[in-house]
Amino acid sequence: MTRKVVLATHNLHKVEEFQRILGERMPDLEVVPYDGPEPVEDGTSFAENGLIKARAAAAHTGLVALADDSGIGVAVLGGSPGIFSARWSGTRDSIANLELLLAQTADVRDRDRAAWFTCAIAIATPDGAEEVVEGRWDGRLARAASGAGGFGYDPIFLPAGIPGFSGSAADLAPEEKNAVSHRARAFEAAAPVLERLLPPA
Repeated sequence: MTRKVVLATHNLHKVEEFQRILGERMPDLEVVPYDGPEPVEDGTSFAENGLIKARAAAAHTGLVALADDSGIGVAVLGGSPGIFSARWSGTRDSIANLELLLAQTADVRDRDRAAWFTCAIAIATPDGAEEVVEGRWDGRLARAASGAGGFGYDPIFLPAGIPGFSGSAADLAPEEKNAVSHRARAFEAAAPVLERLLPPA
């Protein structure tokens, strides 16, 4: 029997990505998109914003809800864009966001271009239980975009720690990215929490 969990997003790319990642760990789980109103994300951290979204989705649907809040941090910018990643350019346009970030770091030396992705996954139930887990993916900023896959800042993020690989996150195949990304790491921590909070199949 399939168990359903609602993902607090209207972004179908995220729903598909979460289904792939979670499906490997929990084959009986179906991730469904959220069709309700978007709450105001006025938290000051990824965890707070994730909980705001998860609570709203759980209350609206009556299902256990997942929400992620994620973004890129750059060392020389003090960890920014951080929670402002999705609107760094003042819009939600991914190309504009990454082009602005490249322009802001154009004079930064290669050795000082440390960057990381962070993903906080919040889980909330209709009866008020909630928990947050986090995952981090370290790397550095590229000087130009490359790769045809991924989304967001993937084309300018050069992940560390992948033997023999020197491209961007957008050069990774989906299954490769799903094995090492910040979301994958967060889901490693989230899966046992979901098993505990979801009703039995």
